[in-house]
Amino acid sequence: MRFEGTDQYVATDDLRMAVNAAITLQRPLLVKGEPGTGKTMLAEELAAALGKPLLRWHIKSTTKAQQGLYDYDAVSRLRDSQLGDDRVHDINNYIRKGLLWQAFAADEQVVLLIDEIDKADIEFPNDLLVELDKMEFFVYETGERIQAKNRPIIIITSNNEKELPDAFLRRCFFHYIQFPDKATMQKIVDVHYPDIQRKLVEEAMALFFQVREVNGLKKKPSTSELIDWLKLLMADNIPAEVLANRDPNKAIPPLYGALLKNEQDVHMLERLAFMARREAR
Repeated sequence: MRFEGTDQYVATDDLRMAVNAAITLQRPLLVKGEPGTGKTMLAEELAAALGKPLLRWHIKSTTKAQQGLYDYDAVSRLRDSQLGDDRVHDINNYIRKGLLWQAFAADEQVVLLIDEIDKADIEFPNDLLVELDKMEFFVYETGERIQAKNRPIIIITSNNEKELPDAFLRRCFFHYIQFPDKATMQKIVDVHYPDIQRKLVEEAMALFFQVREVNGLKKKPSTSELIDWLKLLMADNIPAEVLANRDPNKAIPPLYGALLKNEQDVHMLERLAFMARREAR
């Protein structure tokens, strides 16, 4: 059982080695990288490539580790007891299985995505140490010990918004997705738009990497934003010559809203264009 990438996902040699190493070691794969570099898509394509079900646990700032195990609805049970509902005699009626429980209880091995773990409280990773290491947990309300029937393949993504605890990192196999070079980016574009004009891609990518090289940008455009930008360029039938012959003193590319995501970066490029025009006089 090895991951070699898919027709829809371009995986570098380093990424393929990391995925397969994590599977061999039976450890969670912690994936970091710039937003838009395909971290979440990796789990989706891994599940598709191996023919396994995918469970997605999208983490928010309010997410608690316990929610991944189970929720006990004591309030509903109290209300039902007051109403004389027969359901109250079975506590299992008030326990909702979380995604970790579902992954552990599955009859076949699944891929579990824990997406953007760095959004949660700093204690969140620590609260999952035993569960991810031993693949078991205890349900206090029923006295039941839940153990994984089949150890899931776990992909954990992080945008590096906060540091993760050392004890948690020790239990993971780590991989940082480097931003694609031009050759890899060309392969990614080919996957999404196999019939796109070569000249348009060349000019768009040259401009894209030029924008990324500008020092001081608050958010550099990512792979997913390049894909969106190319889609807009094709939809508006903008010829490659418009990009090739663009006035170098105009730093803002056409349809820049697909690439730049805040006003500070737009103003920075506008200032650079203004300074370039002054120096050209």
